[in-house]
Amino acid sequence: MDSSTVILIIVGIVVVILILLLLSAIRVVQQYERGVIFVLGRLIGAKGPGIFLVPPFVTRMIKVDLRIVTLPVPAQEVISRDNVTIKVSAVVYFYVVDPAAAVVNVMNFIQATTQIGMTTLRNVLGQSELDELLSQRTKINRELQVIIDEHTERWGVKVTAVEIKDIELPSTMQRAMAKQAEAEREKRAKIIHAEGELQASSQLAQAANIIGSQPSTLQLRYLQTLTEIAVEKNSTIIFPLPLDLIEPFLQIARDKVASNSVNGYDGPTSTRPVPPVSQQPLQG
Repeated sequence: MDSSTVILIIVGIVVVILILLLLSAIRVVQQYERGVIFVLGRLIGAKGPGIFLVPPFVTRMIKVDLRIVTLPVPAQEVISRDNVTIKVSAVVYFYVVDPAAAVVNVMNFIQATTQIGMTTLRNVLGQSELDELLSQRTKINRELQVIIDEHTERWGVKVTAVEIKDIELPSTMQRAMAKQAEAEREKRAKIIHAEGELQASSQLAQAANIIGSQPSTLQLRYLQTLTEIAVEKNSTIIFPLPLDLIEPFLQIARDKVASNSVNGYDGPTSTRPVPPVSQQPLQG
């Protein structure tokens, strides 16, 4: 083997090594990613998206995803302010706004966000009553989002929303709440019924005034009632007797009772018959 051949082989090997080094230095970062670059352990910055060269052996690049992350918070046992034990699970939505801070300031920003979400969930819900947890979820979600975002801001993480997903109540509490809801429904039904009776009595009073001013209206009402009874095909028909017909007789009776009471006569009294006394003849 002559010297020219050896030189060609060496040149070929060097070219292949250079090509391999060049290929290993090429980095491709997607549109939704950023590459945090360290040269000899020193932070250079975040690059991307696109293709660029990174010197091998002395440079390290860490890719950070900038898309919104949906992080489920495991169910936590919480004791509310009114001493009710419940299990609450939530969902945290966040994304990275500063890739360099997300890599340098925290070891694992996803795990750190999970832990801060769990602790904040227990703390905030422990300061609220059960009725507030069930009726004011929007307010509690907003409070959770603000507190978690304050902790993750120095990590380069922005928390967009925190939603309480599920609240699991004890079976005894569920039965108690069912009884309370049933009692509340009965209360509302009675109130509505009482209001209906009040309105009906007001309308009946107005109708009575109108009928009292026009006696013929009462007769028409009698005829209408008879028509309604006849439609139902009843075998018995009741004819209502107007009180106006018997009112004179009732007035005569009342006047007679009043006159008797004035004269001191309370009515006929019964007398017991006296048996006759038998007379016996005198014996001389």
